[in-house]
Amino acid sequence: MLSAIISTHESERALVPTLAALVPGATAGLLGEVIVTDAGSHDATAEVADIAGCRFMTSSTPLGARLKAAAVSTRTPWLMFLRAGCVPEPGWVSATERFIEATDRLNGAGRAAVFRPPGVADLLRPGLAELLELVRVAFGGGARPEQGLVIARLHYDRIGGHPDGDGAEAAILRRIGRRRLAMLAAGARSWR
Repeated sequence: MLSAIISTHESERALVPTLAALVPGATAGLLGEVIVTDAGSHDATAEVADIAGCRFMTSSTPLGARLKAAAVSTRTPWLMFLRAGCVPEPGWVSATERFIEATDRLNGAGRAAVFRPPGVADLLRPGLAELLELVRVAFGGGARPEQGLVIARLHYDRIGGHPDGDGAEAAILRRIGRRRLAMLAAGARSWR
């Protein structure tokens, strides 16, 4: 039902918690495959992906081209894009399933979703970056690439996928637009 595409570069340590957080999706039958698309790392990113059973793609092309190539190679009707180090929190599986079911009932309706950023209740001791992010979101700031992206393959293809270039993640969020971008009930945090 869902393919996860994770962008990496020298990400062996950050990739581990991301992959660990995806295990519940695989055991629930939601996650069909994980593709790691790498920018030519020299660390053990490829070995981490191999041990976890991921498909590994490497290329020196810009991020947008790598993400689009990975999406083209998938076999599922839904895509989830994450950065290495993005860790979906418990409850992401049911929140994602609810979003997919609701969107499918509307025949896709051109919607996509991102994980919600950490809220005040999620942060016992927020750092400056987390507080600034909360203020940004509270004043109407749009979604950020760090929040991941869940999108129907048909909708992804309809909007042209990720544009070429290194700002591709932010560009696709702008292409989708705020009105067509839902916030999942589950959050995602950044691994440190």
